[in-house]
Amino acid sequence: SDHRDITQATRLILPGVGHFAQAMKSLRERNLVELLTHKVMDEKTPILGICLGIQLFTRFSEEGNVPGLGWIAADTRKFSFPPPELRIPHIGWCPIHLTKKQDPPLGLTEGQFFYFVHSYYAEPCQKDSISGITDYGIEFPSVISQDRIFAVQFHPEKSGFEGLKIYKNFLEIVYGYNTSH
Repeated sequence: SDHRDITQATRLILPGVGHFAQAMKSLRERNLVELLTHKVMDEKTPILGICLGIQLFTRFSEEGNVPGLGWIAADTRKFSFPPPELRIPHIGWCPIHLTKKQDPPLGLTEGQFFYFVHSYYAEPCQKDSISGITDYGIEFPSVISQDRIFAVQFHPEKSGFEGLKIYKNFLEIVYGYNTSH
C-alpha cells in the first residue's frame, strides 16, 4: 500500500483472497488504482496476479457487480452448474492444460497440478491471452498472459515446490532478477 514502494518497483505481485468489490474499494480508498494502472499500462512494469489478482485485472465482476482494473479484456463470472452441481467454491488440486507457449516462461508444464480456492473465474474476450485452462465442470482460464501482465487463478504458495517455482521464475528467469543477491 506504500505509494513510494510501488513507484520504485520493477515488478509487482497482486495477490488476493477475498471479495472482488471489497478489494476494489480498498484499492480506490488507498488511491492505488491510478498508480497501479500507470505502472502496468504506461510504464509496462511486469505484474503477476494471484487468484483474486487475476480477477481484479478484468473489466467487471459479478462478485459485487463492480468494475475492475480493466487491464485485460475479460469479465469475472461466478461458477454456475446445472444439476448435479459441482461444489462451489472450487477447492482442491487440478491440472492445468497449456494452450500456448509462454513467452517468457513461468515454468509451467502440461498437466501440472495446482491448488485452487475460488468461486469466480475470468472469462476473457481475447482468447489469445489465455495460456492455460483448467476443467471444473467448464473449462476456465487458469493462466493468462498478455504483454507484461501474468496471472494465475490457482494459489502457487499453496501448491508446493512447483507453485513456488512460479514466483522464482517471475523474479529470475522472466526478468533477469537473481534472488540470491
